[in-house]
Amino acid sequence: MKVKLIEPLRVPKETIEKLAQPILDKGHEFVYYEDKTTDPEELYERSKDADVLMIANNPLPNEVIDKLDQTKLINVAFTGLDHVGSQAQDKGIKVINAAGYSDQSVAELVIGLTLNVYRAISQGNQDIRKDDFPGMVQGQEIKGKTVGIIGTGNIGLQTARLFKAFGAELIGHSRTEKEEAKELGMTYVSLDELLKESDIVSLHLPLNEETKHTLSKDKLALMEETAILINCARGPIVDNDALAEQLNEGKLAGAGIDVFDMEPPIPSDYALLHAKNAVLTPHVAYLTDEAMVNRAHIVFNNTLAYLDGKLN
Repeated sequence: MKVKLIEPLRVPKETIEKLAQPILDKGHEFVYYEDKTTDPEELYERSKDADVLMIANNPLPNEVIDKLDQTKLINVAFTGLDHVGSQAQDKGIKVINAAGYSDQSVAELVIGLTLNVYRAISQGNQDIRKDDFPGMVQGQEIKGKTVGIIGTGNIGLQTARLFKAFGAELIGHSRTEKEEAKELGMTYVSLDELLKESDIVSLHLPLNEETKHTLSKDKLALMEETAILINCARGPIVDNDALAEQLNEGKLAGAGIDVFDMEPPIPSDYALLHAKNAVLTPHVAYLTDEAMVNRAHIVFNNTLAYLDGKLN
């Protein structure tokens, strides 16, 4: 079979070559592209003769997938799959992800954004450099706060563990209640109750038709004015125009946002860019040295499992 990795994985080339060697040893072909493209024609040229197509978080649109006649597997080196065109399922192409590679990195950024919002770290970094120093900002502690985790999958659970270590109280809302979460001391409640009771709300849901705008304008209005929202999941899970409005009107104390309705660069008129007390990062929650190595190993292991007939 021909295996093609059509975009870089942010690890050294030597790592790719080492991980690809077992594929070659089994008599298969491996092709690796060291640069990324978003051009549909170039994406098709890279993909058209692949039996196994390996991608990361670069969108693979339906206009490319429609023309793929040989591809049997799209192996995604990413947690989310919403950037892969839905036509893959219609064509019977199997799509798998690299679950678990960034659990720790995402959870740590949630904590980082929370600390930044609570302690005004970014603002302090700017203020201390000003000739006309405006003074110090008095912050808050995580200890003793009620943290609401929406979605208690692996990332949600790891985030809960870190908040627990800071001394927070945990409540959760999820389609499936996890015993592991309950062992941490988490109490499951309805979404409305979670939003009303939480000092900090952290989102950990996948993006699909059911989860889009889970936090609508009406749901955001349930949060206390002293509460903050952290989103390191997917942007469209939140009505971000409504979120910006709530922040600007002082109906929320702050937000830490890593994901938006589009990938960076963000248009200059995007409401969250101009919202008060919003700390924004450019979709980097998954992006650490350690996570990139983890996902490279996972995605190559997935390819080998498929080639060995172990991935049904």
